[in-house]
Amino acid sequence: MSDATIRRAIAADAGAIAAMIHELAEFEKLLDVYEASEERLVATLFGERPAAASLVAELDGEIVGYAIFFTTFSTFLALPGIWLEDIYVRPAARRSGVGGELFAAVAREVVAIGGGRMEWSALDWNERALAFYSQLGAELLDDWLMLRLSGEQLLQVAGASA
Repeated sequence: MSDATIRRAIAADAGAIAAMIHELAEFEKLLDVYEASEERLVATLFGERPAAASLVAELDGEIVGYAIFFTTFSTFLALPGIWLEDIYVRPAARRSGVGGELFAAVAREVVAIGGGRMEWSALDWNERALAFYSQLGAELLDDWLMLRLSGEQLLQVAGASA
């Protein structure tokens, strides 16, 4: 256990969350697709119809980590679940227990909604993350592939134009 405080994020946290998302995009070598901004996060996480929820971890009054997640649904279980989109802890706060506490807090969100499962993805080269998830007992679903439509392809399938 760390001395971290885990709490629901508020709109005033959007700047810190945006900065950490930038750090994560840099770490994952995905800056070429990074478009998040404080303003966009305020609108999408804290606006009239939030698309997701967020938790933040604070140490000594400073935000050092975040988790962003949203509700999913399993037709096979006929139960809701949660997709963990991101979990990130700044390098200086790693190995302090903050990541485990954030992860456990999201798991408690699943239990609170009567959910049947929590799911997320990880990059296949991120050995530290994969080891962390393995220690928690996470099951690697090697028979499932993640697929994505975005940008022009999404617009094309939707029958819309750019």
